[in-house]
Amino acid sequence: MNPVKDVLQSTESHIDSARLWQSLMDLARLGATAKGGVCRLTLTDLDRQARDLFVQWCEAAGCAVSVDAVGNIFARRPGRNPALPPVMTGSHIDTQPTGGKFDGCFGVMAGLEVIRILNDLGLETEAPLEVVVWTNEEGSRFAPCMMGSGVFAGKFTLEETLAKRDAQGTTVFDALNAIGYAGSRPVLGHPVGAYFEAHIEQGPILEDQAKTIGVVLGALGQKWFDLTLRGVEAHAGPTPMHLRKDALVGAAAVVEAVNRAALGHQPHACGTVGCLQAYPGSRNVIPGEVRMTLDFRHLESEHLDAMIAQVRQVIEDTCAKHGLSHELTPTADFPALYFDDSCVQAVRDSARTLGLGHMDIVSGAGHDAIFLAELGPAGMIFVPCEGGISHNEIENATPQDLAAGCAVLLRAMLAASEAIASGRLAA
Repeated sequence: MNPVKDVLQSTESHIDSARLWQSLMDLARLGATAKGGVCRLTLTDLDRQARDLFVQWCEAAGCAVSVDAVGNIFARRPGRNPALPPVMTGSHIDTQPTGGKFDGCFGVMAGLEVIRILNDLGLETEAPLEVVVWTNEEGSRFAPCMMGSGVFAGKFTLEETLAKRDAQGTTVFDALNAIGYAGSRPVLGHPVGAYFEAHIEQGPILEDQAKTIGVVLGALGQKWFDLTLRGVEAHAGPTPMHLRKDALVGAAAVVEAVNRAALGHQPHACGTVGCLQAYPGSRNVIPGEVRMTLDFRHLESEHLDAMIAQVRQVIEDTCAKHGLSHELTPTADFPALYFDDSCVQAVRDSARTLGLGHMDIVSGAGHDAIFLAELGPAGMIFVPCEGGISHNEIENATPQDLAAGCAVLLRAMLAASEAIASGRLAA
């Protein structure tokens, strides 16, 4: 008799949907907003309260809890063989200033529900299991985003990260100490047998296709730039159109070029101008300067580079046409990645066993799993969110879809534990 195999082959969810939902609602009270969302910025007192609640729940579930020097929290459920690397899951519990109840929080509470269900079933895994809360995934108070998982993966140094400051001048180091989450555990050298992250999609595809589970193949590569266009401010009345050096006219051409480049490199291409500021900002002055951000995303690096080259040419041409100068500064570069085939297949098999409608999908957003994928086999599970809305107080997901995603997570983690124990899955 193999109880793990029985669960893997069962079409029963096993997940306590009401308990999972209640955990999410209890967490959402910490920083609740009048519009039904959550404002719980990283390393604030509200974040401390949410962290304390997570630790309390994990210890009640029999987990050993530790915290590393950047504030990442690890809750470990032991396995039969403590020498095996753990199967990990998790996400984040910090939010945007006008965030929702489910972004990040679902992945953490789903991991906790897996632990609770295994306890209910009296089931012991071969490899240890860990649920992780990653520090500052959102990046809304301290930059960069995905800070905790980035330090864990060696992408950012601990020293530089602890010295980062928010808009008020507070450092990460001071904020961690203020809330009591500057841990003693080392940030590097932690083994990763496998990592799974459950998350709301944050887009409309699953809902549009009437699918419950997104089998995440990988994540789009991202390249961000700051662009400044400079012309000459002049009076809007006396200055003839053909003699103007209007930076906003040049910016309009760039916005159109970004959109055209993304449409021309489908599928999986996205291009966005998210911020645009015209100076001096007076209705009767021709804009002499425009500052704007450019965001390019694609699953294939050659397409990503081609999009950027196309827009660069438009910038050069429009500056020459309108007598402008420009500065184009790179601000972020995340390469595209494909998740581990065995982890992707474990998610797909789990959805199929449970009879859940599923489809392959690509993540357009950044997630902690992107950094974890460089340390060991990794995969992600998406569930629908209403209207594809996220980073918004009206963000919503159904208890049924959340429970379905958690049921897939349970099976994927159990399958990974078995595969690690047998040597079929190696970091």
